[in-house]
Amino acid sequence: MRSFCRYHVTLALLVLLFMLASAAAQVTKLPAFNADAAQTSVSGLSAGAFMAVQFEVAYSASLLGAGVIAGGPYDCAQGSSVTATSVCSCVPFGCFGQSSTNVPRLVIITDQNASRGLIDPTANLARHRMWLFSGANDTAVPQRVMNDLVTYYLHYVDASQISYKNDVQAEHAMPTDFFGNPCPVLDDPFINNCNFDAAGQLLQWIYGRLDPRNTGQLGGSFVNFDQSEFLNDPTDHGMAPDGWIYVPASCASGKACKLHVVFHGCRQYETYQFFSLSAGLVTFGTTFVRNTGYNKWADTNNLLVLYPQANPTIQNPLGCWDWWGYDDPDYAVKSGRQMAAVKRMIDRVGGGDSSSAAPAHDASGAHRLR
Repeated sequence: MRSFCRYHVTLALLVLLFMLASAAAQVTKLPAFNADAAQTSVSGLSAGAFMAVQFEVAYSASLLGAGVIAGGPYDCAQGSSVTATSVCSCVPFGCFGQSSTNVPRLVIITDQNASRGLIDPTANLARHRMWLFSGANDTAVPQRVMNDLVTYYLHYVDASQISYKNDVQAEHAMPTDFFGNPCPVLDDPFINNCNFDAAGQLLQWIYGRLDPRNTGQLGGSFVNFDQSEFLNDPTDHGMAPDGWIYVPASCASGKACKLHVVFHGCRQYETYQFFSLSAGLVTFGTTFVRNTGYNKWADTNNLLVLYPQANPTIQNPLGCWDWWGYDDPDYAVKSGRQMAAVKRMIDRVGGGDSSSAAPAHDASGAHRLR
């Protein structure tokens, strides 16, 4: 009997090791594609929205627009976690009254960073198209913060370049028309079915007319790639070991494709776990990657969708992107660790040379204006 038990325990361990080895083998080098560098854009939710804004502003020469869902102006936090959680957002303890994000100060910071060469010239922003969304019931990033983002953008672009949707009765979440919690709910996985296709709306605003989305089974593939190629020791610096890219069949076959980069929010990283009354303990996994609506549009419009992945650290327990300086004083400029890592991913996808990762500790130091 003991031999029988030992046999089955050994067999179970071997099966587990095989499964782990197979999972590890599926993480690959990020491929290069025939991606048009002039057709690259970004978007994000919550912390990912703040990241999308700072990435767009810092690398404005390389992008044509951004979609911002529950975010705020460039460098809103100014290196302060207190400002990040009480002025730019209202988590975890709520906002301090109706504190302003001080847009004039943020414009000064932007202009001085540009004049010092820390970010691309702000003149590039004039050709960008920005799509903004703020849920009417958002209690985490109130509409006043998104209103301030509009004011910030208007310093650099004409009003005709901005689309601002703020009348959907949504809580703090990624709005879709096919997946998630009821629209007024504030809860994991922070994807809500609001009968509103945010991904489709923002992509059509940025790129213009697109072919109708794929409403059936996707025809492309999800590629799980190694992020440590772009930043050494990524888990020490708030990035996961691996990320994802959705590759439509047309892009895989060599057709010229556009590229859109999507930054997830806090508590949306792959290993995050939460409790659901219907499903018990849930591991987040690729919920954001697969259920936010981008891939449906990508499939029919020659659009690669890059999903870089953040990760929790002691300073960043919720797995947010670095938009307040928890890891790097240069978080909002081109030399920022996470910023540069994602830019290397973009360059790789477009066929550029990005074979060497950034060192874990950049020697450039903190050069940003405060």
